[in-house]
Amino acid sequence: MKKFICLFFCIALFTTSYAQMDKRLKGLDKDLNAILEATKAPGFAVAVVDGDKVIYSKGFGYSDYENKVPVDANTLFAIGSSTKAFTSALLGQLRAEDKLSFDDSPIKYIPELKFYNDNLNNKVIIKDLMRHSTGLPRHDLSWYLFPSADKDSLIARIAYQEPFTGLRQEWHYNNFMFLAQGVIAEKITGQSWEENIKTRFFEPLGMSRSQTMLSELQKTDNAAFGYELKKDDKISKMDYYDISGMSPAGSIYSSANDMVKWLKLWINKGKHNDQEILTEMYINEAMSSQMVMRAALPEEESPDLFFANYGYGWMTSSYRGHCRVGKGSFTLSLSQNRT
Repeated sequence: MKKFICLFFCIALFTTSYAQMDKRLKGLDKDLNAILEATKAPGFAVAVVDGDKVIYSKGFGYSDYENKVPVDANTLFAIGSSTKAFTSALLGQLRAEDKLSFDDSPIKYIPELKFYNDNLNNKVIIKDLMRHSTGLPRHDLSWYLFPSADKDSLIARIAYQEPFTGLRQEWHYNNFMFLAQGVIAEKITGQSWEENIKTRFFEPLGMSRSQTMLSELQKTDNAAFGYELKKDDKISKMDYYDISGMSPAGSIYSSANDMVKWLKLWINKGKHNDQEILTEMYINEAMSSQMVMRAALPEEESPDLFFANYGYGWMTSSYRGHCRVGKGSFTLSLSQNRT
């Protein structure tokens, strides 16, 4: 079994149908406990979905390591940059409502947004924000060391971010570009990014435990604490870092059981209980290659995993002949049905 490190929780989703599918999970508990021990992670949760069916959902380790409170499938964790697929999906909905085009300039919706030079001001389109193709690198210290809960204040800092390369020449990860997408949605809807995520995704999908604000997480039962592994292999508690200003880039807190609802939406081509939440066209675009990240040729340590491309908030690659779509610990494996 291919092992992957889980600092928070992970979800695997398969579109294939096999006879006696449960045999695939034989020994999974043992393997996941081995990962827990090898990585010295305090805890994580795992869910496996086949088509529309959750075939495995379980917690390992502790959400509160000191008090030995066990993780279960409803434990809330910070999902980090897996938030990005939610943010871009807001724009997918707004496009379906004819409220924007991905070829529009983001400045059309955020007049105060300015880039480092006129070439970027005149040529950057919304699609460049969604696929990390502006040429702007991360510049994360400009918000991480000087945080602000004011999105407008953070947007103003983009004007001082020097690009590494030309527009659409290379893929460069930039959290500010996902902040900008969230603000575009705010300008169009008149609602905060947090409210948009709640009303457009959490509520219709029944993701009742999921949160977008640290202040709300801290009021919720069964939420995991953050931990780090010190050099002496000591597991030490950390405070959550409040990134409320940069929330569209990574401020969702969710559980394995809630996140399977989000991932089933993608495998069902944008539908939930026959209700269209996202268009099939957007689903296909978002999980397709919109920008090449790097060559990622097969290597000796991982000969079956290669190619590295980016869609809209999703990373894509090839694993053993399957299309692999994911972000962090969230993975969809897409292939033809088998019997």
